[in-house]
Amino acid sequence: MMKKFNEVTLNITVAIIDFLYQGRDYQRFWVLEEIARAPYFAFLSVLHLRESMGLRGPEHIYLMEEHFAQTLNETEHLEYMESRGGSAYWVDRFVARHLVLIYYWINVVYYWVAPRSAYHLSYEIELHAAETYNKFLYDHDDKRIEEIMQDEINHSEELHNAMEMVK
Repeated sequence: MMKKFNEVTLNITVAIIDFLYQGRDYQRFWVLEEIARAPYFAFLSVLHLRESMGLRGPEHIYLMEEHFAQTLNETEHLEYMESRGGSAYWVDRFVARHLVLIYYWINVVYYWVAPRSAYHLSYEIELHAAETYNKFLYDHDDKRIEEIMQDEINHSEELHNAMEMVK
C-alpha cells in the first residue's frame, strides 16, 4: 500500500514541477536538486536521534556514512545547476526552499515510522531523476549531466540496499 502511495505522490509532484518548469531545464534541475538533499538530511537526523536514544542497529554506521556521502554528492549537483543559472530567479529559490522544509519534515516522520517506505520513495525519486537527465541528454550534450545521471542511478542502488537492510 505504501509503495502505491509513494508512486501516486511522486507522479503528481513530478507532473506539477514539469508543468511549472517547461523549457527551463536548469531551473527545474536546480529545484529538484535542492529538494533531493532533504531525505538524506532527514535520514541522518533520525539516525542521530535513534543513536542518542540507544536504538542504534548493526546497519547504523553504514547508513550514516552512505547518507552523508549522498548529501555531499547532491550538493555538488546543486552547485553545478547554480553555475548554469538554475537559482537565478527568486521565485525558483522561494519555491525550492519552502518545498524543502516541508519535504524534510515529512521525511523525518516517514523515516521514523516506516524507514523502508521512506527509502522506497527516495529510490523512486532517484530513478525519476536519472530518467529526467537522460531525456535532457537526448537533445543536449552535457558531460556533467551524464555524470550526475550516473550518480542518481548509484543513489537509487544505495537506497535499494538500505531498503533491504532495514527489513
